[in-house]
Amino acid sequence: MGILSTTDLTVSRLCLGGNVFGWTADEAQSIAVLDAFVAAGGNFVDTADVYSAWAEGNSGGESETIIGRWLAGRSDRDRLVIATKVGMLAGFKNQKRDTILTSAERSLKRLGVDHIDLYYNHLDDQDTPLEETLAAYDELVKQGKVRYVAASNFSAERLTRALEIQEREGFAKFVALQPEYNLVSRDKFEGPLQQAVAEHGLATVPYFSLAKGFLTGKYRPGVAVESARAGAASQHLDEHGLEVLEVLDELAETHATTVAAVALAWLAQQPTVAAPIASARTLEQLNDLTPVLTLELSEDEVNRLSAI
Repeated sequence: MGILSTTDLTVSRLCLGGNVFGWTADEAQSIAVLDAFVAAGGNFVDTADVYSAWAEGNSGGESETIIGRWLAGRSDRDRLVIATKVGMLAGFKNQKRDTILTSAERSLKRLGVDHIDLYYNHLDDQDTPLEETLAAYDELVKQGKVRYVAASNFSAERLTRALEIQEREGFAKFVALQPEYNLVSRDKFEGPLQQAVAEHGLATVPYFSLAKGFLTGKYRPGVAVESARAGAASQHLDEHGLEVLEVLDELAETHATTVAAVALAWLAQQPTVAAPIASARTLEQLNDLTPVLTLELSEDEVNRLSAI
């Protein structure tokens, strides 16, 4: 457990992704995974209003609804950190004031809570003035409906600009950034964006932490994997990806743990990273992830993976 940047939110070293809830995991499976995650020591759950609108028969909000039903049966709501997002659901694909306020109310209702712990601007909307967008998030914080606000899919330039406006206007400031970042996809974050996050004291909560499943180690040459993400994960089956897997295999054996846990530990030990996001649709998949809650790689092991 650790404090998320400048907040009073104490979060686990792994954030459980809710993108599979209502998609590849039905409600019963999802609740079983959520229960097991908390039992293992986790408390940080990530979702979005758009999850999982892409699945046949869905319209968005399914993940939030399942999480809300799960929360309704728990007495430890105050120790759980629930994060959700706005800006990528059909009909709400912008960051206008009305969209943000309306979407927040709908998320609160689906989650069955009176406040959202961490509310993300899911996608930078460059057609809406940042002042309007950031004022709306500040309004939600002042109303007590959101505790902290964060950004996702921002460039270094736009993130810096947003933080400058928040500082100038006295708005609630972004406390975290959710970018794509993992051991085989590093160039989108490392560099100016990572520097901006560090300079402003934000936490990083990466998505696609396991490269859409590739870094679980189950995707190998000549191995067929039945998964909705098989095509996306298999794109990393190149010379670089295989070199990464070779070292991950060795370190997993050294620590008597899983390949996924080692990949997540490398990410968790990168500068500014608070908690990688990873999802699981079954208890078996979750068991591959939860060792990262306590796994610490040595400096030499981290550097070895970084050097590939």
